[in-house]
Amino acid sequence: ATKQTVELLGCDESEVISISAKSSINIEQVFDAIINRISPPKDPGIDKTRALIFDSNFDQFRGVIPYVRVMDGYIEKGMTCQYFASSSVHEITEVGILKMKKMPVKRLNPGDVGYIVASIKKVSEIEVGDTLTVKENKATEPLPGYKPIKPTVFSGMYPIDSNDYENLRVSLNKLKLNDSALTYEPNTSVALGFGFRCGFLGPLHMEIVQERLEREFNMNLITTAPNVGYRVITNDNEEIVINMPSEMPTSNIDTCYEPYIRAEIISPSDHIGAIMKICIDRRAIYKSTNFLSTNKVQLIFEMPFGEVIYEFFEKLKSSTHGYASFDYDMIGEQPGSMVRLDIMISGEVIDALSIIVHKDNAYKQGASLCKKLKKEIHRQQFEVPIQAAVGQKIIARETVKALRKNVTAKCYGGDISRKRKLLEKQKAGKKRMKRLGTVELPQEAFLAVLKIDEND
Repeated sequence: ATKQTVELLGCDESEVISISAKSSINIEQVFDAIINRISPPKDPGIDKTRALIFDSNFDQFRGVIPYVRVMDGYIEKGMTCQYFASSSVHEITEVGILKMKKMPVKRLNPGDVGYIVASIKKVSEIEVGDTLTVKENKATEPLPGYKPIKPTVFSGMYPIDSNDYENLRVSLNKLKLNDSALTYEPNTSVALGFGFRCGFLGPLHMEIVQERLEREFNMNLITTAPNVGYRVITNDNEEIVINMPSEMPTSNIDTCYEPYIRAEIISPSDHIGAIMKICIDRRAIYKSTNFLSTNKVQLIFEMPFGEVIYEFFEKLKSSTHGYASFDYDMIGEQPGSMVRLDIMISGEVIDALSIIVHKDNAYKQGASLCKKLKKEIHRQQFEVPIQAAVGQKIIARETVKALRKNVTAKCYGGDISRKRKLLEKQKAGKKRMKRLGTVELPQEAFLAVLKIDEND
């Protein structure tokens, strides 16, 4: 266990303390290590007041309540708090510490973790990670390390019932209180109506936000396929930042830059071949292999971030029986041949199903997505063509066959012209229906985009 801890953390073996709380073994060494290795709090009268906002929640009667850790100075009731990331100013009406419930105290000193009540009405007035100071003992420099969150994965969220739009806005507002990494702005889709375009730190963050909206706020959502941000330089030397596939131009593109990551995969050495295949299939550039021990290996790749957000984690876990761990860092942008893949149903482009793919993979992914949608879209009284298009070029097609009512069932004999007359009448009716009819897309149709890499 000690050897594994050293390999995982990169610390010295002498720094690892073997303890057992159950048997009371070496508990004293833990207290000694805390005293010796962690620096004590400063005197509250030495420095200007600085406190880190690490969380917050909303009280219906007292407004937004930030949770803080005081680093320098002190905070008392009656002081006026200010922030470095915003120009808001609030008078403090209560400070306290967090036990089983909020417990008011006279003062928060350096090292204390507690809460501040200051009648903050708007969520946007504070940000988690910001530095709080007070007007009476104002600091000039914020705590180091804070910078605005920059989302890397984008997705659209739309309520299934359009009447829930306002509830979704309120839910996102409350969720942002303790998740400052979430960004959102109103968006409109031709297919899905009013919703929000949301930005996330990564694929895992996106899944967590979706689950919290559904479980904690009882929202029924349709979520579009996730995508990363691209930067496009047009032939007119104009720069466009693309966060949604519908914003991607179909022509006049000079260069498209896609974000790249440095991927680190740690796995048992038995699975090197499977990991190499998964990564190379996603346009990864192999960099190095490092053996951490006799049976544990570290693989380094550089790969497009857009290839990671579709089924990558699931395939990596299944091929390594759950033993692989994956980590990545953003390393910048590289030019790539990216195109917008549109899905047309009955001749109409469904903007919520559009995705941005590499030009070499457009046909494969378009054909796969059409097959998936064919299984999900219910049959109508008329044929429903499903087409994948890049620009004006159709690259794949599937057709949902029409339901056919047997209009000649009541004809038990007689002249064939009577049956023909009924069939012609049905044919004319279906032409009119095809011209006027609309196709209702089930929620599963939008989820099919997430599974286009699966084998049929």
